[in-house]
Amino acid sequence: MQWRLFAVQRGDIKMENNLKKLEQTIGYQFTAKSLLEQAMTHSSYANEKHLGKLGCNERLEFLGDAVLELISSDFLYKKFRSNQEGELTKKRASMVCEKSLAYCAREFGLPEFILLGRGEEMMGGRGRDSIVSDALESLIGAMYLDGGFEPAQAFVMKFILNDLEDKRIFYDSKTVLQEMVQEGGNHPVEYRLLKEEGPDHSKSFTVEALINGESMGAGTGHTKKAAEQAAALEAIRRIK
Repeated sequence: MQWRLFAVQRGDIKMENNLKKLEQTIGYQFTAKSLLEQAMTHSSYANEKHLGKLGCNERLEFLGDAVLELISSDFLYKKFRSNQEGELTKKRASMVCEKSLAYCAREFGLPEFILLGRGEEMMGGRGRDSIVSDALESLIGAMYLDGGFEPAQAFVMKFILNDLEDKRIFYDSKTVLQEMVQEGGNHPVEYRLLKEEGPDHSKSFTVEALINGESMGAGTGHTKKAAEQAAALEAIRRIK
């Protein structure tokens, strides 16, 4: 099947080669090539190329989010047989949160394949966790539509639900740091807001993690929770 008409009309060989490279990276060949192309199409690119509201990856992201939730729930249910519902929900939320998915996507180089509008590119969109994680979920949705549940599940197991213990330090750093502190007999970790900047729709928070009153790391994020996770990760790196 051909790539989408607009790519063919523009003769965008570079785009086509990039998407072929992505197929090689993930180990899956799409039958409907247009699904892969759309999965990588951010709304800024769709607007710039006049593809219409349905030309971007938002619908695929919606579907991929649901497919990912089912796969991760099935995985956790079978792996942690003694965990209660609340514990499983917490684990799943940490594993498939925006920051965690963006981390997984960067591990296999997904950001380089995302199609962004010039303005979004100039604003650093390729490095934004929200854009990268949405593209990953869109890719899952595209694989599900193209090949069914099995290839989508195989992809998630290989690129998202692998090396969980190592990844946990990154995506659940607050819990990991607290466990390390308790093992050492120290007081619970405290988090202190250092700085809050930006307009209401685009806030930036800087938080520090304190152990026994001593600052062990600082982090920045678009929410206080994200900033705390970043501060905890910095503290873990310092302690280790």
